[in-house]
Parts: sequence; structure tokens; C-alpha cells
Amino acid sequence: MTQEELEDDFREAGQPAYRAKQVFSWLQQKGIQDFSEMTNLSKDLRLMLSKQYYIGNAKIAQRLISKVDGTRKYLFRLHDGELVESVLMDYHHGRTNCISTQAGCRMNCSFCATGRSGFSRNLTAGEMLAQVQTAQRDGGVRISNIVLMGMGEPLDNYDNVIRFLNLVSDSNGMNIGMRHISLSTCGLVDRIYDLAEHKYQLTLSVSLHAPNDEIRQKTMPVSRKYSMNELLKACESYEKTTGRRISFEYAMIQNVNDSDACAEELAHRLEETLCHVNLIPVNSVAGTGYHKSSVERQQKFVQILERHGITATVRRTLGSDINASCGQLRRRKQEEVSHV
Repeated sequence: MTQEELEDDFREAGQPAYRAKQVFSWLQQKGIQDFSEMTNLSKDLRLMLSKQYYIGNAKIAQRLISKVDGTRKYLFRLHDGELVESVLMDYHHGRTNCISTQAGCRMNCSFCATGRSGFSRNLTAGEMLAQVQTAQRDGGVRISNIVLMGMGEPLDNYDNVIRFLNLVSDSNGMNIGMRHISLSTCGLVDRIYDLAEHKYQLTLSVSLHAPNDEIRQKTMPVSRKYSMNELLKACESYEKTTGRRISFEYAMIQNVNDSDACAEELAHRLEETLCHVNLIPVNSVAGTGYHKSSVERQQKFVQILERHGITATVRRTLGSDINASCGQLRRRKQEEVSHV
């Protein structure tokens, strides 16, 4: 809930507005997990809160810590037993938390572990916040950057994600600025137009993963609804409305989308666009049959894009020894339960 919503509820309950501000601070800044921890509230008020509300906590069900770079991968258990994943990474510009927006995913991209475990439900804004707060508390660090790139498609959970963005950037809350937030989408065109209207200064990352509809439709079912031309038109509109450069994600899959011809075609499609291309060596996920492109192929792809004036980089791989990409821990846990 926003502070304003809390104030309205407290007013109806005959409580002063400053109490709502205290509760909001406990929830947002301190990330408490139980109303009993709100020590500057009366016992009666804490009891009333516990009866009328719940806190969408994220309990650590499993934690993996990379011996290579310290990356922490979490499997969180939510209040109803649902499992979601989150990753805490350390970059030179600060600590970045990659969080989930859904328990599972409906998009069914063929190279993604999350989609293979099915879709359960959307996460609330509070459950997204809880992932950040729990990782921050467990890691003993201050998280400065957030990436909505874990399990789920953020724009498929649009209203809750918008609420989360407003809460996490609230100056009375965690106060993480929009320029420190990235939102990744597989390309829900209608929602890209909706998001643009907010004029948030976040980074929109669009998962292309192919230079044309033919290849994209083989790996990303969403492209059967929205063509690349429609998607790129929406991205162009987003840039003009927000003034923000788009980041295009491109999973490098050996012998699928990593040829010189693919690089040339992608370059021609994007050369009129203000963008950055983030090449991602595809993760090895059991059952997909996909393998990441060689380092030489990745470098050649970058060279071709840059020759056309397009900025491109290969994403740094963190937590490689713990399979830090999201979706795999949840799927493994589901398989363990089904075998019991």
C-alpha cells in the first residue's frame, strides 16, 4: 500500500495520519516481517494491524552463493507456499537485485527455464518489494539497482509492477530512483505503449533474440501475436515519449540466431533506432537442446553490429557456478516434490 492509502485506512479507523507514516517507514525502509516489530506502535494497534492486514514476506527456502564472484541466488517461499527466484549481484556501480514478478510465466519462450515449470500466479507489489528487502537484509548490503528480469513477464503483471515501481522509488520508502531500475519484456506491444505514458526514467530492456519473425516465432510464442515491425514501432514510440534509450536483449544460441547473416539483418533493422544491444550467451537448460554461441562467434556478432554504428556488448556472466539464471531452482524443487 502507498502511504496515502494507509493514511486513508487509518483515518477511517480513527488513527492519526502520522501513524500511517510510521507503518509505511517500517514496511518500506526497514523491511520488517511482522507487525510485532513495529515497536513505536501501541500493542492494541499492532494487534489491529495483524488482524486486518498481512505482510507479503519472502522467506528464504534456499540460498546459493557463488565461490567465483559472491553472487547470491535465492529461492523464496511466499505466504501461500509459492516459490520464486531472485539474484543479488555485485557490480562496480553497486549491488543489483534481479527479482521475479510472477510465479512462473505464461510466455513459454523455448530457451527459458521459467516457462517450462508452468505459471501459477502474479506477484503483488509487496512480494516484489519483499524480495529486495530480504536479499538486502541477508546480504548485509544496500541494494542500489533493481532489474525486473527474474521469473515472469513484468508487463503481463502490469498493474502490480506499476505499483511496485511507485513504491520502491518513493522518497519515504526505499528511494531507489527510476534510473537505477531496468524492466525486461519479451515484447507485449500494447503494454509498452501504456508504460510509455508514465514517462518513467527507467531502462526498458526488450527481448528480441532474433533478427526476423521467422526465427523469433520458433523461440518466442509472443511473436505470433506481435510482429517485429509492430514491436520496433512501439519501441520507437517509447523512445520519443520518454527520451530513454532502449536496450535490446539478444540470447546467443548456437546455430539458431548467431550467424553473420543474422547480425547483418539485425543491424539493418536497428540502425535507425537509439538503442544498445546486450548479447547474452544462452543458459544451458535441460530439455531445450540449446547451446551458447562460442566466444569467437559472440565477438564477430558484436563487430558486425558496431560496424553499422550500433553499440553492442556481451553481458558479463555472474554466478556461473550456481546457475544464477532464474527458473531452474523452482523447477528442481517442483520435480523433487512430484517424486515424493
